[in-house]
Amino acid sequence: MALLPSTESGGVLCRKDFMKKVIGIVSLWDDIKTSMWLVPTYSIGIEKVGGLPIIMPLSNNIDNILQMCSLCDGFLFTGGHDVNPKMYHQKPIPQCGVTCDIRDDMEKTIFNYAIHENKPILGICRGIQLINVLCGGSLYQDLPTQYKSNINHVQKPPYNIPQHSVSIIEDTPLFKTIQKSKLNVNSYHHQAVKTLGDGLKVSAISEDGLVEGIYMKDKKYIQAIQWHPEFSLEDESSIKIFKSLVTSCNSH
Repeated sequence: MALLPSTESGGVLCRKDFMKKVIGIVSLWDDIKTSMWLVPTYSIGIEKVGGLPIIMPLSNNIDNILQMCSLCDGFLFTGGHDVNPKMYHQKPIPQCGVTCDIRDDMEKTIFNYAIHENKPILGICRGIQLINVLCGGSLYQDLPTQYKSNINHVQKPPYNIPQHSVSIIEDTPLFKTIQKSKLNVNSYHHQAVKTLGDGLKVSAISEDGLVEGIYMKDKKYIQAIQWHPEFSLEDESSIKIFKSLVTSCNSH
């Protein structure tokens, strides 16, 4: 068995000692700098709860994507580009933002893999939107244009400041995780769930009636939220959400 350098205490680590659950995080794409990147607090959140985050580089090679998936115990779908409206059979309106087809396609492959292998997925912001679309649902392409509300869903920094509250529906996985019926959350999105996808249930609703949390009832752990817990890791509820993903891998 391959050995690694000795620790300060004198012990020698073997590969079998590495038992942390691996969480695959798809990298974001910067159109201006033509580079892959990641908001660091996504991976920090996973590390804080005992998981091992790895960044999955964008790829259109199906075999490579599936091999990367096989190395992971669970997946985190993060924020980023707008989901391409063609995925829910609509044409983009002028207010729809920039899309990233390679990421849409890659995460679709990961989603299908996770469903087949019953591996956990946590979706954040774009993640809830993409999961909803992959299940046959649709989106508001631009909330200011298509949804009347007096809530500002696109806040300015700092992003850890709550903007509105969400009601957590009892007897849902999210309620069991955070043990609260109401939660004050940040808000940084201009798209949102419109028509709910097949097989999905709502777990959280915002003050203005938008879907802010979903889950797949028939799977061990397919969950998603619209707000950004990675920007508020000092909050106990945010940590619990990341913890629920890693813990679900332990029971997989």
